[in-house]
Amino acid sequence: MSLLNIGMSGLSASQSSLMTTGNNIANADTAGYSRQQTVQGTKASNQFGNVYIGTGTTLADVRRVYNSYLDAQLQTTTSLNSDAAAYAGQISPLDALLSDNSTGIDGALTKFFASVQNVNAKPGDDASRQLLLSDAQALSNRFNSVSAQLTAQNASINGNLANMAEQVNNLAATVANLNQKISEVSKAGGMPNDLLDARNETVRQLSTFTGAQVIERDGNLDVYLGSGQPLVMGGTASTLQVVPSLADPSRMGIQLNRGSSIVDITSVMTGGEIGGLLRYRSTVLDPAMNELGRVALVVADQMNNLQAQGIDKNGAFGSNLFNSINSAAQMANRSVATVGNSAGSGNFDVSIEDSGKLTINDYKVTFISGTNYTVQRLPEGTSMGAFSTLTTPPMIDGFSLKLSGGTAAAGDTFKITPTRNAATNIKTEMTDSNRLAIAAPLSAAIAPGGSGTLSISSSGQPTLTTQFDISDPATTQAMQNGLMNSTPVKVVFGASGGATQTYQMLDAQGTVLSSGNIVPNQNNTLSLSIPLVDASGAAIMDPGPPSVQRTAAFDMTIAGSPGTGSAINISFAQAGSLDNRNGTSLAGLQTKQTVDTGSASKGVSLSDAYGKLVEGVGSKAAQGKLDSAATEAILASAKGARDSLSGVDLDEESGNLVKYQQYYTASSQIIKAAQEIFSTLINSL
Repeated sequence: MSLLNIGMSGLSASQSSLMTTGNNIANADTAGYSRQQTVQGTKASNQFGNVYIGTGTTLADVRRVYNSYLDAQLQTTTSLNSDAAAYAGQISPLDALLSDNSTGIDGALTKFFASVQNVNAKPGDDASRQLLLSDAQALSNRFNSVSAQLTAQNASINGNLANMAEQVNNLAATVANLNQKISEVSKAGGMPNDLLDARNETVRQLSTFTGAQVIERDGNLDVYLGSGQPLVMGGTASTLQVVPSLADPSRMGIQLNRGSSIVDITSVMTGGEIGGLLRYRSTVLDPAMNELGRVALVVADQMNNLQAQGIDKNGAFGSNLFNSINSAAQMANRSVATVGNSAGSGNFDVSIEDSGKLTINDYKVTFISGTNYTVQRLPEGTSMGAFSTLTTPPMIDGFSLKLSGGTAAAGDTFKITPTRNAATNIKTEMTDSNRLAIAAPLSAAIAPGGSGTLSISSSGQPTLTTQFDISDPATTQAMQNGLMNSTPVKVVFGASGGATQTYQMLDAQGTVLSSGNIVPNQNNTLSLSIPLVDASGAAIMDPGPPSVQRTAAFDMTIAGSPGTGSAINISFAQAGSLDNRNGTSLAGLQTKQTVDTGSASKGVSLSDAYGKLVEGVGSKAAQGKLDSAATEAILASAKGARDSLSGVDLDEESGNLVKYQQYYTASSQIIKAAQEIFSTLINSL
């Protein structure tokens, strides 16, 4: 009977090993499956005299071949790879969009300035003027198109975040459920290998969406997000909610709902696809939208200002080429009141005062009382100072703030985005090419009959230094009419007094308006000012205070040594003038430092500013590709290390099949031998 029992125990053990091997082979392609091994032990021995003889074998355990370190490494690298892949997947299309001449801004900007040069060569040509107007329309449309694609990408990110949060919630609930089942089986003394594998695989899938931190506690896996916010605690799972951000409803934020409390964890979410999308949005997409908007603002502002300083084909001062950057709608659109502000807190009107000094940052306004507030530059939180709604609106980095439509309370906050939507809002407003102001308003010519060597170069012609506010049509028209009514004027030179020579500026009636001195035989820049009058000759007054007569200032440069009585006539440009000096200034915007003039570098040109955006996105895109390739290699290595230990090797399992089959056959022979011995014994009796 002992020999029979030994054979039976061998049969049972070999059968269990064959079943375990078969199960390994069947699950060779099952994600997260860890191969299993049978562990045998000897049964108690029986004493026969002075010796002990064994009674067979027993199945001690079916062990799961698993290493927690390798599994944790796989989870971490999965999170890193998903983050890098999501980031690279978003930035690569943006890089292609901005850098391509047919889709980016650079091609349209270059074509526009080429048309400006064409008009400067033929100021009176209607076809050239119409082409310039068409290229201006193409430029604003290109800004709109690029901005629309960036806005669509932001909307896509918002949708992806919502979908991923739902999948995270499902996986978290599965982990919590498996924690409960594993705990129940473990308490009953079982070894739930398949449940353990399923839980680890679920956590790994969770790592593809977020940087989950996993801690084992009493046989459970607790999962934490961000800076330690619990997603799964034992058998309880919290949920992620994707909702519009309180500070900026156009950006979706992520909240962790624990039932008893809701915490915004957007700023601390890292790793996985969610972390990659949030990282891309904060470090690439938002700065790119702000930079694109800044270039659009400078384009519209600088070109409109130059239009206001020139004369069109009809003989009038120019009008806006692009829509005003400080329309009521645009000023209100640059500030977002935080959800939860006090009732009637109103909102800020953000006016662009100096487009050249704008940065690509956003800003946060926080009220410390009903009238006093502080301003911080984001994202670093640099303090820009403390201000009051009772005083003159402050100018901060080229823009000013004015609270309107309500009264704020302590604790109310606002997000200021001076440049964010500018590329969306820019439009070509001019429709009549005759309104293009290519000529300069004032021209100078040497009066006949003079003596000496007086000369005026083309670059020395009068340049208006008074900036007309083209956004205020009534005031601008009065100033323009006043300049026309106040000209012509005459600069008359007196006798040379040795090292210097006097001059006087006279109006049409011979009244002295101003006087000064020049140094003969040198280039002399005259800074002159004309008092403005209306058609009746009455002074045009500045409303003040104090109330003073308005003037128009201009500079001009002369050379040589004028004789006594020599004069220069300065007159207002006439309709149909073929002068192109204002057009030359417009063309000069292509290389003039007009962007970021408040920085230490004193600014860059429009083309360089856009080139800087393209270069910045391009370098980040290249780095993103490298990071994605590197993390993919690291993930493959981690997966290989895990599979080398826990994965199913079909060759090894095939060998085990043969081994356990022979083991089973040998055990059968033991039973057969016991049977033959028993039969011989019975027959002998």
